Amino acid sequence: MTRKGYWIGRVDVHDEAGYRAYVRANAEAFAKFGARFLIRGGPFEAVEGTARARNVVIEFPSYDAALACYHSPEYQAAKALREPVSDGDIVIIEGYDGVQPGQ
Repeated sequence: MTRKGYWIGRVDVHDEAGYRAYVRANAEAFAKFGARFLIRGGPFEAVEGTARARNVVIEFPSYDAALACYHSPEYQAAKALREPVSDGDIVIIEGYDGVQPGQ
């Protein structure tokens, strides 16, 4: 069974209008690779470590799809719009389907 892939993003935006251009542009890549937002902003509490203003978790059908999306020409064009207007961190990680606590 193929495990899902995830992007975990944390972002501080310095130019809202510029960031909206990035959001419009990333939609093409996300649709192409089957992305689905699980978390897109919202209230949060940083209980350990440092935080950024926005948090995002995006699910992909597979880890390979998550990587392919990031490296795609479509996303790289969107990323070029994001970089001058924000600071952020993105981690791409494979999902876990193993034993859960209490099982």
